[in-house]
Amino acid sequence: MIFRKTLLATVIGATAVGAALLPATASAENTLRMAYDADPVSLDIHEQLSGATLQLSHMTFDPLVRWTQDLEFEPRLATSWEQVDDTTMRMTLREGVTFHSGNPFTADDVVFTVERLKESSDFKAIFAPIDSVTAIDDTTVEFTTSKPYPLLLNLATYIFPLDSQFYSGTDEDGDPKDEIVKNGNSYASRHISGTGPFEVTNRQQGVRTDFERYDDYWDTGSPGNVDKVVLTPIGENATRVAALLSGDVNFIAPVPPNDLDRIRDDEDVQLVTMSGTRIITFQMDQNRVEAFKDPRVRQAFAYAINQEGIADRLMKGFATPAAQLSPAGYAGHNDELSPRYDVEKAKELMAEAGYEDGFSITMMAPNNRYVNDAKIAQAVAAMLARINVTVDLKTLPKAQYWGEFDDRAADMMMIGWHADTEDSANFYQYLTECPDPETGAGQYNAGNYCNPEIDALVAEANVEVDLEKRAEMLQAVEKALYDDAAFIPLHWQDLAWASAQNVDIEPIVNVMNFPYIGDLVIEE
Repeated sequence: MIFRKTLLATVIGATAVGAALLPATASAENTLRMAYDADPVSLDIHEQLSGATLQLSHMTFDPLVRWTQDLEFEPRLATSWEQVDDTTMRMTLREGVTFHSGNPFTADDVVFTVERLKESSDFKAIFAPIDSVTAIDDTTVEFTTSKPYPLLLNLATYIFPLDSQFYSGTDEDGDPKDEIVKNGNSYASRHISGTGPFEVTNRQQGVRTDFERYDDYWDTGSPGNVDKVVLTPIGENATRVAALLSGDVNFIAPVPPNDLDRIRDDEDVQLVTMSGTRIITFQMDQNRVEAFKDPRVRQAFAYAINQEGIADRLMKGFATPAAQLSPAGYAGHNDELSPRYDVEKAKELMAEAGYEDGFSITMMAPNNRYVNDAKIAQAVAAMLARINVTVDLKTLPKAQYWGEFDDRAADMMMIGWHADTEDSANFYQYLTECPDPETGAGQYNAGNYCNPEIDALVAEANVEVDLEKRAEMLQAVEKALYDDAAFIPLHWQDLAWASAQNVDIEPIVNVMNFPYIGDLVIEE
């Protein structure tokens, strides 16, 4: 069902990939035909904290501030900000902005959005430091925190103001329009009204999503000239690359490592790459497997995994082997930590823990979310077999995987994470803190790992305004997690995008991996 200006999205669970591709002759020069490995699971940008959701957010909404390619803060819906005192920040909002519904953007929308974020299971942990947000007038908001908090502007990059009028009231079934339903069917998951450069005009979940340029978009100074976007999810790497090389699409992401040279050598397309900060890990569920409560077993698993081999052979060098969550350049990165592959040491630890003969576990991983995710999982399973651990591996498409992940449906589960606040503490808040549904801490800690002493150090670091001292504290967190083998780090995944030569993607891609499509230029 195609719709325009009505903001109604019809979700259809079809999965035919080839049929969704548009012939090149059917697209105008200002149409971006984009193929990702998967599409967002929902139109509700507060339902899931993920890269795909943030990519959608930047197309259909605007944040208060956003990151530049140099990781500086750039004003968007907030034009300026002032630290009034140690616990209060005042922001001035952009005037003359309207939502896709036609409703005006005001400070009330910011208040509505932050309050909703604090109720989202995925976002509440990072917004916990905000005590309140108050609309002083239509164009001024104040954020208050209980203690000095050095990352308030970082949080503002997550605040994409929602249309409070549009999401107020109830739907035809009597359910609240602003209800957040995880992996479900809600008004917000099917309807969308943002301030961003593009409106959603058609959506078939898993097949394609169509966007059109919003006629009344406020950013008239943007260089972007894309009028329409067709997003087609193509999970199969070879099919996605073939679609670009044949001209069926003109922008793809990610580019699989095996095809980097092939794309570099094709004069009709261009390749853009950069070092990434997304960590790929496996988590060991201590609630499901008694053995995982023993740190010697967790350490044995860490010693059994050859991160350098995975990065070299499976990722073709397009990844950086990891021994911690924080990549180089982050405050918490600890130079003393390195991968510890040693099978004999792993066997010794298993024997010390009383598991010389090993045991059996289940493992789950996505097969279209991270680069070579299914192959990586297969390699890890084979490596664990060397210490007598039998793995029953199941891989799933991303759309199905996240529901299983939320249910903690396997003993070991793969999770990748990019700290969208560009800060180490974001990793810990989501991946290693003691899980707490009330606060949102450990929302993606499928290992159910819990170390209150480490959590206390993270909490202390989060209110430390001396950045050098804060970095020392975060580096100590990384060392403690390493010693405790809280999880199995694999590598930081590098980034690669490819496009037709006339699609100028280099200025709009970034290390966060949410391209600013609204600023994209397609050359005539």
